[in-house]
Amino acid sequence: MKKLTALLLSLSLVMVSGAAVMAETEEETAAQEDVKSEGVMTHDEYMEAAVDDEVVIETYVQAKQSWWEDSETGAQQASIYTQDKDGGYFIYNLPCSEKEYEKLEVGTKIKVTGYKSEWSGEVEIVDATYEIEDGEYIAEPLDVTELLGKDELIDHQNEFVSFQGMTVEPIKDADGNEAAFLYNWDGSGEDGNDLYFNVSLNGETYNFTVESYLCDNTTDVYAAVKELQVGDVINLEGFLYWYEGVNPHITSITKAE
Repeated sequence: MKKLTALLLSLSLVMVSGAAVMAETEEETAAQEDVKSEGVMTHDEYMEAAVDDEVVIETYVQAKQSWWEDSETGAQQASIYTQDKDGGYFIYNLPCSEKEYEKLEVGTKIKVTGYKSEWSGEVEIVDATYEIEDGEYIAEPLDVTELLGKDELIDHQNEFVSFQGMTVEPIKDADGNEAAFLYNWDGSGEDGNDLYFNVSLNGETYNFTVESYLCDNTTDVYAAVKELQVGDVINLEGFLYWYEGVNPHITSITKAE
């Protein structure tokens, strides 16, 4: 009888252990596949939604562009770059206290309900609310170098991307003077403002930006742009923002080997 009881206990432990392993495996599989909760859109469904449609997504914070408080209304809001395993989302003017903003660390999973909007080609989510959920994901940069100049590039809008082997080209200010970079798009700014510079690939030139809210003049990338020389060959990482065409917000620059 004792042997039978021991055998039954052993079998029970094996079954419990097996169930636990299966549960862990299911959780790992769900995390790898980035399974959406009920009522939450996939990235494809979000892309297919019309401008002004209500959208519900689950996504992960990749970078925080800015937080501010409106001096007239007192409204506190933030803009953040987010991404799931299928694509990127830019959340604009998300109501958020400064204390809540501090909790939105890179990798944090959030559920966002808002409205799809478009401004000068940039697709974003506005008038949104959010809640933090369990889960974490930090995207690796997707190399989109070969997609520059192609229609497919916009499919990766707002994703964390990289560009390899780009050549620095001269950029002209409002008076026609050439430089390796400008403070503001027309050269009207000063240290601390956005930085604009041109890079080329295969005979085509593109305008890239270091957005000062995202990467201010204390960051390595801001300093790297100020050291650029026309003709330098560089690798870049950043978020595939759009403004009247592709306008990446660059977060890292290194010299190409």
